[in-house]
Amino acid sequence: MEARFDRVQFAYGDQPVVDVPELRFAAGRVTALLGPNGSGKSTLLRLLAGLERPRAGRVLLGEEPATAARASVAYAFQEAVFLSGTLRANLDLALRLRGLPPPERRARLAEAATACGVAHLLDRPANRLSGGEAQRANLARTLSLRAPLTLLDEPLAGFDERGRAQMLEELPALLRRFAGTTVLVTHDRDEALRLAEDLVLLREGRVRAAGPRREVFGSPPDPETAAFLGYTLIPTDAGLAGVAPGGLRPGPGEFMLTLHVEEIVDLVTSVEVVGRAHGERIAVAFPPDFPLPAPREQVTVSAPTEMVVSFTEPAPKRLTAPPARP
Repeated sequence: MEARFDRVQFAYGDQPVVDVPELRFAAGRVTALLGPNGSGKSTLLRLLAGLERPRAGRVLLGEEPATAARASVAYAFQEAVFLSGTLRANLDLALRLRGLPPPERRARLAEAATACGVAHLLDRPANRLSGGEAQRANLARTLSLRAPLTLLDEPLAGFDERGRAQMLEELPALLRRFAGTTVLVTHDRDEALRLAEDLVLLREGRVRAAGPRREVFGSPPDPETAAFLGYTLIPTDAGLAGVAPGGLRPGPGEFMLTLHVEEIVDLVTSVEVVGRAHGERIAVAFPPDFPLPAPREQVTVSAPTEMVVSFTEPAPKRLTAPPARP
């Protein structure tokens, strides 16, 4: 199912929250809504679910208004909320509300619970689940609906580090198996890149970039978006440059900087050399076999031009030649 925004504006009282002239969520794909806190991500999700009505414009699921197509949507809220009773009863209720017959409810419930790793918890009181268990159960309840449009609000919230890593591995296959079109909210760049095929970047209720993840990540439209995506912003003699995460490395290359070393940070599994270049504090990962400089030394670091974006033009462009060297 395709979903789209057509000249949508939304406000809470007199406070504008969302202003989206046009936005499409491609059928059968996973899209991540990515942006800082307060950027309007969860509001867009609620508009897609038909839980909010736009002040202006239309939110369409297929050819129907979202408010008239709620039966096509499965929504996992950020906080898992369950009624009293067992987990089995809570999962079954969601299916009963969709009007499914008992044999199909039992089959779907068992399948989703097993796939999400909560089958052994079905007869436990739902209010006695741990944070990670509750999030897995919340996901099972949502995926069991097999809705044309699945909405996930911060699906990895509530997990400890190990549980989050496991879900990052498991969730893509779960979505392929149980979901049609998926839109998920996250503020975590790595999470979005691992889970989604398409990205929508929001800031202050406006879409800053949208499209396939490689295109969006590779061509941030402005310095603020680049910084949110983890780019290192460096003012150079040729203008402002953004270096993609992991792009800087020790030694000479196409785009070169002189780093004035301030400290060496030993992270056990890696070493970062932290210093300043053109007045900006930056960190560069050094490989184990590369000689480490001492504080107050100067060292050359570089990045390949395909990992550097220039913001000196009205629209960002890839640098085809290195800027003036320090």
